[in-house]
Amino acid sequence: MQRDPARLPPLDLLLAFDAAARHLSFTKAASERFLTQSAISRQVKALEDELGVALFRRRHRALDLTDDGRRLAAAVRTALDAVRGAVTEIRAPSRREVLSVTTTAGLASLWLIPRLAIFDREHPGIDVRIDASFEQRNLAADNFDIAIRYARASATEGVPLFHETVQPVCAPALARDRKNPLKKPEDLRNHRLLQVEVPRGMGVMLEWELWAQAVGIGTLETAQSVVFSSYDTAIAAAVAGQGIALGRHPLVDALIREGALVAPLHDELSSARAYFLIVEPNAAKRPAVRAFADWLVQQAGSS
Repeated sequence: MQRDPARLPPLDLLLAFDAAARHLSFTKAASERFLTQSAISRQVKALEDELGVALFRRRHRALDLTDDGRRLAAAVRTALDAVRGAVTEIRAPSRREVLSVTTTAGLASLWLIPRLAIFDREHPGIDVRIDASFEQRNLAADNFDIAIRYARASATEGVPLFHETVQPVCAPALARDRKNPLKKPEDLRNHRLLQVEVPRGMGVMLEWELWAQAVGIGTLETAQSVVFSSYDTAIAAAVAGQGIALGRHPLVDALIREGALVAPLHDELSSARAYFLIVEPNAAKRPAVRAFADWLVQQAGSS
């Protein structure tokens, strides 16, 4: 029996294809869809078999859409956006409104989450969903309302929230260690440094190298170092007395005020990076999103 050419493929195959087409990566699509890379690959292959055409050109460590793939990607994206918009409009108004925010793990853990109780008190009925990742999400495609992006201070996209300054920080007990004093930058060579891995595409050197060059001590070679995948875990290790972290203000300001961290050196330097607020244009029409964006600007001004 001949197949009906207008018959739609299964939705899960279209969703897998949409994610792979946006990221041009089966690995990133798998992460988004909470599947394995091989599962995404199988779903895309099943869709290609269903349609009888190739949707991707598979190259070594790279994917490109074919002409048919680009045509289908545009159609699927439009259809999914239309469905998402309709669901938003008809969702029962009595339900709590949810807005989605994407930002880095460090800012989420150290700056944003501790302040959310304030927003909850001022705006009851609004729930905030936080995506903490260095992945730069496509707000419209990935269904996010707001992004707080960590970018070069010269960036032109978005509203600047605050610039960043950096200086070494550690637990108070470590700063009081008489055997290994912390009086000048060179003393760091006798301590364990807590380093954050730089994600691909960030275009910056290792953070301690930048700081050492800026204060004029050249390469900072130490006997010990530990590398973390996220800034918040590095700071947690510093609070636990595991070493010296490069504190980013204002992210560590509350921990310093509370006495969980101290800044034993006075070499505070301006960073080349800053945080920017970006609101998805369609989401900006919603009062809850505007309220949260205004609140973020107010909180940043008081930092």
